[in-house]
Order: sequence, then C-alpha cells, then structure tokens
Amino acid sequence: MKAIQIIEFGGPEVLQCAEVAEPTPAPNEVRVRLFAAGVNPNETYIRTGTYSFYIPELPYTPGFDGAGVVDAIGEGVTHLHVGDRVFVAALLAKRNTGTYAQKVVCDATAVHRLPESISFEKGASLGIPALTAYRALFHRAKMKPGETVLIHGASGGVGLLAVQMAKGLGATVIGTASTEEGKSLVKASGATHVLDHITEASIDKIMSLTHERGPDVIIEFLANVNLETDLKIIAPYGRIVVVGNRGSIEINPRLAMMKEADILGLALWNVLPAEYEESLHAVEAFLQSGLLHPEIGELLPLEDANKAHEQIIENKARGKIILSIE
Repeated sequence: MKAIQIIEFGGPEVLQCAEVAEPTPAPNEVRVRLFAAGVNPNETYIRTGTYSFYIPELPYTPGFDGAGVVDAIGEGVTHLHVGDRVFVAALLAKRNTGTYAQKVVCDATAVHRLPESISFEKGASLGIPALTAYRALFHRAKMKPGETVLIHGASGGVGLLAVQMAKGLGATVIGTASTEEGKSLVKASGATHVLDHITEASIDKIMSLTHERGPDVIIEFLANVNLETDLKIIAPYGRIVVVGNRGSIEINPRLAMMKEADILGLALWNVLPAEYEESLHAVEAFLQSGLLHPEIGELLPLEDANKAHEQIIENKARGKIILSIE
C-alpha cells in the first residue's frame, strides 16, 4: 500500500511516498481504509525529531487523524463492523501505524462512527482539533452555559470547532479573525460577535460587548502576543486557556491578582485516558446531533504531504489541511 515514510528526521523534504506492507490488526485493534488524512502542526515538529512530547522510531509514517471505512477488525472489537464509515483520532492510541497512508491500524477506542452527512474530508479534520477544542472549553476552562467566551484566532481548525461547541452548549461567543474570509467563517459557525483581533487599542470594544464585565473564558492561540491584553479584559474569576504560544512575554501578575483570574495551559498529550475517551464520545455525539460542522482548508494529494507541512511552517494554512488518499 502507499504511505508517507520518514527514514531520517529533517525538513518537509524527508516526507517520501513509498510502498509499504499492509498492517494487520491485533486484538482490540481496527484497520481503516483511509480516504482522507488530517495534517496537524505537531506533526511538523515530530518530523524534525526534536519534539519533546514524542520522538518516534524510524522509519515512521506520520498522522493521527483520518477518515474512511473499517477494513478489518481484531478480536474483541464489538462497537464497529467491517464497512462502517469512521473517523480516526489516534493521538493517544497505544498502536497507530500512521494516517498518512492508504490504511491505518490503531486501537479500536480511537475509531468512531462518522455520520453519512459528514464527508471523509471533513471527518479527517476532526481528531486533534476537535479534542483540543473540547478540552480547552470543558476540561480546562470548565465553561458553563450562559457564560461569554472569547476565542482568539477563531477561523483556524481548532477555533471554528470551539465556536460551534461553545455556541451549541449555550455560551455567548465572541470570535476574532484577521481577514474578511476568516470572519465570515467564524460568523457562519455561530459566533454572536465577530471582530478583528483584539489589541490594546480595541479593549473598549470588547468591554462594551460584555457590558464592561469582560469575557468569562478566553481561548488563546498566541499567548506571547495577547496574554497581557487578555488579563486586562478577562472577567473577574475568569479563565484564560493557553492553547498556542510562539515565544516569551512579560506580564504584570497583579493583573491576574486583581481579578483572581486563572491562566491555564493546555497540551493535548497530557489528557488522561478517561478524559480522552469522554472527548471522543462527545465529538461523536456532537456530529450525530448536527452541532459540529467541520470546515476544511486546502485539499492536497497524499504525495504532496511535504507541501502541506511547508504551508503550516510558513503560516500559509487556512483551516485544516487535508490529504486526499486514493
């Protein structure tokens, strides 16, 4: 079968398409014939061999997210059958042969049903983005219906899903984006208010929208730029969840003290097994209910995985990049 293989760590050029042996599922494992695979930023870090959370043995096929049809099941698997349409979210699976391939074998618990109304491409855009959005809102921020949630950079893969989840479960959602196209996506996903990125100069606008109280929850994707502003606008006893960061920032801790605000870090690798399974079941339920409507960015053939990584590194990606697998 076709698969992307890494035989040495390095830049995007180490992603090579090759013929590899078809994997076989063991007990409690499932094999999925993939038609689409999601590309995530952490996969670009893993490719370099310098990612502190995970350094794989080589040769290695990347990929944690995908969607397709169950092709074979191992002994003990009862919730899935050959022919089922499914999405794969294998970040924490004990076995994952990699989704940048025509077929993947992974733990059965990482494979969930995909409704007929959701395409394989959209199914492959779930996984890490959906689990991150769920963890940010409900495990870390402990968002409650009726609260106001500000999502910085809401037009990205995680941001759009966070908008949909928060709105669907009763929050007032304020989303920000830097382009008109991005703002249109955020609005279509259900945000109550859509703004340009919040800066020191636009604090008054966000305070006016929240009746001078500030948002109860802020989901932050660029903490090194926004964290001090977040602390100035967060509501008393509010929670700021740091999902993304690209450098250092100097802040005045008194800003957090004055409001007794919490700054909460998030790294999906740290999720506990029970929380991971809860998240997967919730995402499946959100899909079945129609609450989630995944939005995909660019669609590239499997052979162009290196181009997908280049776009992510150069920050040219819009939404979730999907690899189409024939």
